[in-house]
Amino acid sequence: MPRRHKAPNTYAFIDSQNLNLGTQRMGWKLDWRKFRQYLRDKHHVTHAYTFIGYLSGNEQLYEYMHELGYLVVLKPTLDVTKVPETDQEAGGKSKAVKDKEDDDKPAVKGNVDAELVLHAMKELPNYDKAIIVSGDGDFFTLAEYLEQQGKLAQILAPNWQYSSLLKPFESKIIRLDQLRRQLAYHDRRKRPGKTQGRQ
Repeated sequence: MPRRHKAPNTYAFIDSQNLNLGTQRMGWKLDWRKFRQYLRDKHHVTHAYTFIGYLSGNEQLYEYMHELGYLVVLKPTLDVTKVPETDQEAGGKSKAVKDKEDDDKPAVKGNVDAELVLHAMKELPNYDKAIIVSGDGDFFTLAEYLEQQGKLAQILAPNWQYSSLLKPFESKIIRLDQLRRQLAYHDRRKRPGKTQGRQ
């Protein structure tokens, strides 16, 4: 009887803000339960580190994520609406231009890039392969290093708008917008049932 090939021990490092914003920008919401199952079944992910900007009052969400099998790493957040900014700090941009740019940015910023890279490096001896879940070009150096070590399995980008810095790894990029049917969240409570009105 042939020996079964053992799947590599794979860790995922998830930039949750990039993932959330990237899917919502395409008009859908990720089902975190389905996503954890997908990582387990398709990519043999044993540890799924999820990096989240901490918001007071969201403790229930963080506990839920933990119950789903994510290792939640929280980063303190900064409310950017309360940070005073002079014209010079804004790069001399007009208020109209600045306001338009601000519309595209979250009001609360919790940059998790450093934490994600740090954990990926700290855990390096413990995994065979790593998956980076983000379309952010800030992870180019991490992806490059993991590739050199033979440890980069995949980059899961939320949509087609991932950074051009990640183009060298195109063969390893999986676009999650192409898996929308499989991974989208559906709030069944909002959908009227076909049996409505029956006694």
